[in-house]
Amino acid sequence: MTSQTGRIHSIETFGTVDGPGIRFIVFTQGCPLRCLYCHNPDCRNAHDGKEVTVDYLIDEIKKCKSFIRKGGVTVSGGEPLMQPEFTREIFQRCHQMGLHTALDTSGYCAIANAKPVLAETDLVLLDIKSYIPELYYKVTSVSIEPTLEMARYLSEIGKPVWIRFVLVPHLTDNIDNINQLADFIATLKNVERLEVLPFHKMGEYKWEQLGLPYSLKDTPPAPPELVQQTVNIFCDRGINALGAVGI
Repeated sequence: MTSQTGRIHSIETFGTVDGPGIRFIVFTQGCPLRCLYCHNPDCRNAHDGKEVTVDYLIDEIKKCKSFIRKGGVTVSGGEPLMQPEFTREIFQRCHQMGLHTALDTSGYCAIANAKPVLAETDLVLLDIKSYIPELYYKVTSVSIEPTLEMARYLSEIGKPVWIRFVLVPHLTDNIDNINQLADFIATLKNVERLEVLPFHKMGEYKWEQLGLPYSLKDTPPAPPELVQQTVNIFCDRGINALGAVGI
């Protein structure tokens, strides 16, 4: 069988924050969102990056198998669901090696296109950037509806999910936004944990290198007390929430 070909931005062989245990992470190229705080804006263009085969990635994964055997493989991005056949084959081949698979996605994808990938996915890391539709659009330049539809579908099929929410002062920290997001997540039956990721500006230099305007230049990092207040809002709904490494 011919190995699928896809475009990637990079790989990480010892990831510790994108799923359980030590992970081999594939960062795919291309993303339909234009998040104001994106720390990998060089992932946006689907025609950039490096073209590789799944065979190539599996060979790289095999080199790391001894120390990721209790962790697994995460496909992130960019947006992996822009390359569903490629992502599905990576996961399929990982399962043949007995490795856990995690999909890091914004959920901005038609359910029909995502289903074959989700069939080979053990855990979904679902990034929900905000909840109020106007605010979500301001943050991402796309509609929130596909992401909410994805979240509901994952709940219906009982697929394990970790939710990720980036807390940006003076942007996503709107109390109504957080309360409404918490109310929505509380309706889902499959959420194992929720990570509140405090905003930082470590990716700002990439925007400068690419000649892109960075609108959050004067936005401060999210302070620990704000992170904890946000975590508490989710915990009050019975959600297993925690503060995590920032983005």
